[in-house]
Amino acid sequence: MKTNYKKSYIQKIGLLALGSSLLITACQKSFLDVPPQAKQPAVTFWKTQDDATKAVNSIYGNIRNWANTAFPALAVESIGGDDAEKGSSPNDASYLNAFDNYTVTSTEGQLQGFWEGQYQNINLCNQVLDNVPGINMDANLKARYLAEAKFIRAYSYFRLVRAFGDVPLRLNVPKDPSEFNIPRTPKAQVWAAIEKDLDDAAAVLPQTYPAADRGRATKGAALALHAKVAMYLGKWDQVLSFTNTVMTMGYDLFPSYEAGFRLANENSVESVFEIQCDLILNNKDASNSQYSQVQGVRGTVAGWGFNVPTATLAAAYEAGDVRRDATIIFRGETTPQGDAIPATGDNPMYNQKSYVPFSLIVTGYTEGSQQNVRVLRFADVLLMNAEAANELNNPTLAKSSLNRVRARARGGVAGVLPDVTTSDKDALRQAIWKERQVELAMESDRYFDVIRQGRGTAVFGPKGWAAGKNEVWPIPSVEIDKSAGTLTQNPGY
Repeated sequence: MKTNYKKSYIQKIGLLALGSSLLITACQKSFLDVPPQAKQPAVTFWKTQDDATKAVNSIYGNIRNWANTAFPALAVESIGGDDAEKGSSPNDASYLNAFDNYTVTSTEGQLQGFWEGQYQNINLCNQVLDNVPGINMDANLKARYLAEAKFIRAYSYFRLVRAFGDVPLRLNVPKDPSEFNIPRTPKAQVWAAIEKDLDDAAAVLPQTYPAADRGRATKGAALALHAKVAMYLGKWDQVLSFTNTVMTMGYDLFPSYEAGFRLANENSVESVFEIQCDLILNNKDASNSQYSQVQGVRGTVAGWGFNVPTATLAAAYEAGDVRRDATIIFRGETTPQGDAIPATGDNPMYNQKSYVPFSLIVTGYTEGSQQNVRVLRFADVLLMNAEAANELNNPTLAKSSLNRVRARARGGVAGVLPDVTTSDKDALRQAIWKERQVELAMESDRYFDVIRQGRGTAVFGPKGWAAGKNEVWPIPSVEIDKSAGTLTQNPGY
């Protein structure tokens, strides 16, 4: 169910914006262009419960914007992997190829856009965390709002530290000029701050919401994200504990893998956290998500055709795996929703997980702007549980969680995707990693998964990936220049 707070991106007006202006590309709609007369003066803000609500809603609105879900995010978090490549026509946004072959330099604009997008999220969270405690309002709602802000702040710092390593850690709005220009914080401290925010959030957030608030951060989302953070840190006992808890909270695998990504099944029983998007008639500014548009089938009403699946991904699935056709739109096919895909065009494949049926495209609005972005799914929780159990020498639990994911992928057909039966630790580890590749394909996990697994050279080396450099992306040169050298560059860039 779509929720009213999805409309609230424009309610960000009146809040302080820190950092550089968001990089707007020629392809991007100017959804940040809000008439000045609509802005609420900051001096009159942070007074009432309604102000607190608007401020928290603005956080959710911001995480669906261009920097968080379109070119910058796809460049930094997806295209570098072996399951995705630039797509579109060869000459359109050719700069994105630098992320695929690891020739990107610190001046590339998508790095700057991603950096700014995350720090905009963090700034909005910090404003809530600094100002909402002083508002006289319902105490339980106040505590929940602060917990929601901590969850989103943790999510943005997770994206930053995974992409860049050491990054400036801001946990408050700067109070004077001396607090604006700060150096990069060692990544261990950033990870620790993320973990604290998620601990705090999980202690307060509700397990579920009424229908009108569905889609907000929950206790399960905080625990699942903490499990993923712990997985990156190799804290397997924590991964197991957090995922075991989430597995008792009522989540389940949606019966149909393909249908689970369609609009009618957003925020389903499998959803742990989704970025909420919507198409709101007569409100184009709020209908601003371009996640589906930039990945839609090129040459149709659907979109631009970027971030497309690779032949490597198509070949990775076992025979009969329903996830292959549910993840990849192939040229010449007819989708389950009845859309005939042209047999010729710029790309042989497109991302089906971001697909919105052509009949739901509304002329004059961003194509597919109503498509939510799946951030955490229960299948991911099960696979994290399997990996942790295996690392902690519990192959029985590891196989149970792994095979639960594989069972759905059979599509009810006996004899395909047989259960994994090995108890050999290394063989089981490889099976779990393989399952993550095909289950989570095109969901911006593969690239960083391979790196955290220590397989960057083996998997990405043929594309130019180099150990000692490409574990992280370069710090945007604009940020280094603005800092007058306070920020330093990553090695090799």
